[in-house]
Amino acid sequence: MSLWRSLPRWSLGILLMLVLAALVVPWLSPYSYYAPSWDEIDLGPHWRSGHLLGTDDLGRDLLVRLMWGCRISLLVAVCASLTSLVIGVLWGVTAGFIGGRIDAWLMRAVDVLYSLPFIPLVVVLTVLFGRDLLLLFIAIGAVSWLDIARIVRGQTRSLRERDFIVAARVGGMTDAQIMRRHVLPNLAGIIIVYLTLTIPSVILTEAFLGYLGLGAQAPLTSLGTLIADGASQMRARPRLLICPALLLAVLVYCCNRLGDALRDRFDPASH
Repeated sequence: MSLWRSLPRWSLGILLMLVLAALVVPWLSPYSYYAPSWDEIDLGPHWRSGHLLGTDDLGRDLLVRLMWGCRISLLVAVCASLTSLVIGVLWGVTAGFIGGRIDAWLMRAVDVLYSLPFIPLVVVLTVLFGRDLLLLFIAIGAVSWLDIARIVRGQTRSLRERDFIVAARVGGMTDAQIMRRHVLPNLAGIIIVYLTLTIPSVILTEAFLGYLGLGAQAPLTSLGTLIADGASQMRARPRLLICPALLLAVLVYCCNRLGDALRDRFDPASH
């Protein structure tokens, strides 16, 4: 039981180490993440050569490429999750607090978007608006806000009849002021939990798009792109697939474990 309780701390520590490594390793390493080195093609892992995980079929250092891929995947995940969070929270608070026809119309729009297949929609948006990294996390974030919109809307409906909200109305505050000063602070716990649980799902979405060739484009790379490259060489160079796949699994697990711990902390009734 004590080991299970300590897992969130271990997950946080591993996640911080991965983030630090993704920032520091490419900066400290003398090797480029994209420039080929024809004299060092397909080297195995070795301390003396300086290639701790070896090189790929173009002589590029695998560790540096992994850290760059981790950096891009985390950047896309955080930016897309924040985009999703902003849209979903604003949508849900507006629908839940104002109510009436506005609530009905806003939630019908959510129902319509729910009926659309998620991954194909992201693929279509990426193809229509290009494969730029900025457009990638906007495309993912713009279609992944539906769950938080529903959650926030339900919580806002339960808050709007509370005594402190009624007192704020009597005191002459406008709806916008009440939502900003009273509703949003009371939703902070749910928003934090949602953010931590959304990041791993966005990481997997970005990895899937990268595997399809719709993610980060050369010379940039991401974990999904590295997995796609490794899958094409799985028999000859299995470490090119195993290393990014293992890193992706550890990253997603740590984020999920932290999200579960935060959910248990802010909502003890959930477990």
